[in-house]
Amino acid sequence: MTILTTPTLAEVLDERTKEGQLYEPLEDNKLRCLACGHRCLIYEGQRGICKVRFNRGGTLYVPAGYVGALQCDPTEKKPFFHLLPGSDTLTFGMLGCDLHCPYCQNWLTSQALRDPQAGVLPMEVTPQELAQLAQGYGAKAVGSSYNEPLITAEWAFEVFSVAREAGLKTAFVSNGNATPQVLAYLRPVLDAYKVDLKSMSDKNYRVLGAKLSTVLETIPRLVEMGYWVEIVTLVIPSFNDSDEELRQAADFLVSVSPDIPWHVTAFHKDYKMTDPDNTDARTLVRAANIGKESGLHYVYAGNLPGMVGDFENTYCPNCSALLIERIGYQILQDQLTGRGKCYKCGEVIPGIWS
Repeated sequence: MTILTTPTLAEVLDERTKEGQLYEPLEDNKLRCLACGHRCLIYEGQRGICKVRFNRGGTLYVPAGYVGALQCDPTEKKPFFHLLPGSDTLTFGMLGCDLHCPYCQNWLTSQALRDPQAGVLPMEVTPQELAQLAQGYGAKAVGSSYNEPLITAEWAFEVFSVAREAGLKTAFVSNGNATPQVLAYLRPVLDAYKVDLKSMSDKNYRVLGAKLSTVLETIPRLVEMGYWVEIVTLVIPSFNDSDEELRQAADFLVSVSPDIPWHVTAFHKDYKMTDPDNTDARTLVRAANIGKESGLHYVYAGNLPGMVGDFENTYCPNCSALLIERIGYQILQDQLTGRGKCYKCGEVIPGIWS
């Protein structure tokens, strides 16, 4: 009698892999993964912190050929406000993450193989199919999100290479726990990079599973390398919402470039973090005002459309002209796309406008 067993999610995912490129072989079949800031030393037969990159026979195997989530939605939702306003981005995700944030809104995909309650079945797809799907939807960009894209960088490289050939822009929605090696690897095919700056406290970051210093090194490196960069801070009551911490974040970004857009967005109870209250509009406006006072030119408050005053709009930092008016993800007027500078004073507005 043959007993049929259902394969585990790990077994299903392990079949959808290829040899990685972001690693260093070491003696005794060990290897060093270079895809994220953990730089995992992985022994034969073991997995990295992300759970989806593993060592088989001294070779690193990485996810490929599938998506765990796929959706076409407004580019502003990522959020990117200085990347082709009013466009759509076909966004894909895989499974796994190098962090374990207790408030993760994408925990079903990101915490796969770490949390027994998480995980979805992968859908096989090719880069060509994703590019064709994006074009069919009329999207202007292809992005990687829903889990941490750094840990699936090799697959993103394949997808973005084809997307670029099809005339599409490419984007990462990432925690920024990167290495110089992965950023150099991706640069030829990746246009825009959104970083979650989750806190200015190393203690908080270690609760989430990373080091603050790595993210603070990544942000200026991205700017220096020519990526278009936008930053998001999810403002969580009693976690990172003090005036002091918000000012530290804003001051740091100003020290890199006052032209970096900073999005302060509203927390809502999710996954394992259900104790703090949801973030209210007053808190977001307070955070956004701290960003403006610190000298950032473009500060946005998100997730509470119509409740945060002018902080959904883009204004000229030189003459204060209204350049893009928004409510939520809807563009009400746009004076920048195709122009890239203020229609009144001629000030160049950084971003990707065409």
